[in-house]
Amino acid sequence: MPGPALEMEPVEPQSLKKLSFKSLKRALDLFSPVHGHVAPPDLESKKIRISHKISVEYGGLKNTGAKSTGQASSTPDSALETSAPSNALALTGPGSSGDAKSVAQNALVIGPTVQPNAQNDGGLQGRSSAIISASGSSERMSTSAIMERIPSKWPRPVWHAPWRNYRVISGHLGWVRSVAFDPSNTWFCTGSADRTIKIWDVASGKLKLTLTGHIEQVRGLAVSNRHTYMFSAGDDKQVKCWDLEQNKVIRHYHGHLSGVYCLALHPTIDVLLTGGRDSVCRVWDIRSKMQIHALSGHDNTVCSVFTRPTDPQVVTGSHDTTIKFWDLRYGKTMTTLTYHKKSVRAMALHPKENSFASASADNIKKFNLPRGEFMHNMLSQQKTIINAMAVNEEGVMATGGDNGSLWFWDWKSGHNFQQSQTIVQPGSLDSEAGIYALSYDITGSRLLTCEADKTIKMWKEDENATPETHPLNFKPPKDIRRF
Repeated sequence: MPGPALEMEPVEPQSLKKLSFKSLKRALDLFSPVHGHVAPPDLESKKIRISHKISVEYGGLKNTGAKSTGQASSTPDSALETSAPSNALALTGPGSSGDAKSVAQNALVIGPTVQPNAQNDGGLQGRSSAIISASGSSERMSTSAIMERIPSKWPRPVWHAPWRNYRVISGHLGWVRSVAFDPSNTWFCTGSADRTIKIWDVASGKLKLTLTGHIEQVRGLAVSNRHTYMFSAGDDKQVKCWDLEQNKVIRHYHGHLSGVYCLALHPTIDVLLTGGRDSVCRVWDIRSKMQIHALSGHDNTVCSVFTRPTDPQVVTGSHDTTIKFWDLRYGKTMTTLTYHKKSVRAMALHPKENSFASASADNIKKFNLPRGEFMHNMLSQQKTIINAMAVNEEGVMATGGDNGSLWFWDWKSGHNFQQSQTIVQPGSLDSEAGIYALSYDITGSRLLTCEADKTIKMWKEDENATPETHPLNFKPPKDIRRF
């Protein structure tokens, strides 16, 4: 017979929280010197723990306590002086002011680092090569305090004096659409919507001559530096060659099917290039009036063109948002750049560097030549249709907008250092503040703007400006937008 079953005592159900409290009380009974008081934090163990974390996270750190013990006897000022040539960065904690010995004993030094290739123009010579961490801090050390400082690789802009308007020339009876300078820098010519070409004196701004012959607005002008010729193109589909010794038209170039919007002369050979609304850039022999090539490939109006002595000798920008490089020997496309989202209405070739800039309503972009590699965007957006742009040898680029805004840029860095607004002449509407053409003179010291209020404005640098009166307000970009 089995014995009587033993009755089990009922076990009181206990929550996890209650059990953990019981366990904590037993641990306190065992280890705490005073019951009910939490043990004080051990500073030495905390110091060891933090230094171990730092050494694990930054593997290149090594302890140089033995080497720096002899230097700790000197004053803190001399310690700072000796560490200055090695780019040492002293980080003092809240509880370690004046404790030079503990600083020297717990010094943490990064091994020699490679100097960055592109050094900043602002005087930062490279990365810091040593970091000294002050001990004795009871607070948690921030990891940002011991991160390596890397200087910005974006080039610092060169300081340029601001530009000011010093002359307004009136005389045209319509929008002034184009401008070109004489190679001798004594006169310049402007083409207008009043169908005339006017020649002005650069020094005085006085009218010298008026040429008539076009039956629509004159959209493009160029003066040859090899012959006594001036070339003009307009919305009447006509391209004319003017002999400036007789002041009359001596040649016509027939072939465009619609208005001609831009015109350029080749710098070394007797070739003329015109682009227009028929989406074709035509290449003309100046003397024989023959069309050498019809550079077809754009899907919309060719509104900007420039030429250079070496390949690519012809570069065109179009309303179809593309830029094309052309092989002048075969009349075929070499490269097509599709970076812009809007019409490329203006382009400017740098007079010294192998690079050019193109302007669109979305952005101003800089490209390398001869391969057309995208370099960078300009660091601001003008937020208007940009009709014209020009750059001089000093690296000052000017862009003129449809709303009358004239912005000046530093070429190297893309920094916009001046934003000015043209003032319409009395009697004009505010909506007539538009800039249609820009050009520097041969020296690059004066700038001409052709505007919708029928005036020509001349600009020059402010002689009284200094870097102190007009400081450079530049912040390097954090992220560069590619498009």
